[in-house]
Amino acid sequence: MKFLALFLTLPTAQSAGRMRVWRALRALGCATLRDGTYLLPESAARAAQLESIAADVKRAGGTAELFLLDGRDEAQRARLLALFDRGADYAALLAAIAAAGPGDAKVLRGLRRELAALAAIDYFPGEAQRQAEAALAALEAAADGEPTATAGEIRRIASADFQGRAWATRKHLWVDRMASAWLIRRFIDRKAKFLWLDNPKKCPKTALGFDFDGAAFTHVGGRVTFEVLAASFGLDKDPALARIAAIVHCLDVGGVPVAEAAGIEALLAGLRAAAGDDDKLLTAAARVFDGLYQHYQQEPGNG
Repeated sequence: MKFLALFLTLPTAQSAGRMRVWRALRALGCATLRDGTYLLPESAARAAQLESIAADVKRAGGTAELFLLDGRDEAQRARLLALFDRGADYAALLAAIAAAGPGDAKVLRGLRRELAALAAIDYFPGEAQRQAEAALAALEAAADGEPTATAGEIRRIASADFQGRAWATRKHLWVDRMASAWLIRRFIDRKAKFLWLDNPKKCPKTALGFDFDGAAFTHVGGRVTFEVLAASFGLDKDPALARIAAIVHCLDVGGVPVAEAAGIEALLAGLRAAAGDDDKLLTAAARVFDGLYQHYQQEPGNG
């Protein structure tokens, strides 16, 4: 690993120019080797960014030269790498995450932006970034009431034993709950009635809960609720449903990217914003999943 080293000086009278340059260097995540010498890991894009700053310095009457720097030995290289340590920044972010409550969506969005900005200049990410990401993801999941995945095997059951039942999940449907409700009514229980819960802990004992902690059907291992339902009722061998499951998994918990996912997410978000209640939302979302299912059934080999 080599480093770009920008050596610069600015006239002492150029306080505004000095501040502008300092902010630009900070935004790039430059490490400071000594006063007036700033480092970035080598890349063509970063070289162009530093050249732009150098040009700004020269316009302000200063001097600026960009060099390529390498440590003389492993010990010196390690000291250069240590200049990019973001541990203190992640510690501050973790403290902010710990102090935040899951109920403030604005705060959560701000924390997500902070983490994204920090990760963008974390050129040598490690455990600190992983901890911050895990802590924020857990807080976001708590805010949305996302279930915690349980361990264990998924038991195969017959849909004939689950007809005309009441099925319950958290209100304000999003992807996994939308898709799961569609799957239930389309393939498992065509006469299903749905209850949208304000508080999953108050789910009626006669209802079959899904996609919340303690529900009859929820996340198991690496599978989201849609995948668990499909596996439980023997639907997971359907190639078209498997394609939909990949989209739902991607949008619900991340993982392997799916090309169609972003478009489906935007469409479902629009339906969610326009729907007056969850019953209307499910009706609209069901048409989307019906269309996807029909489309994937027509692909070669899925007939």
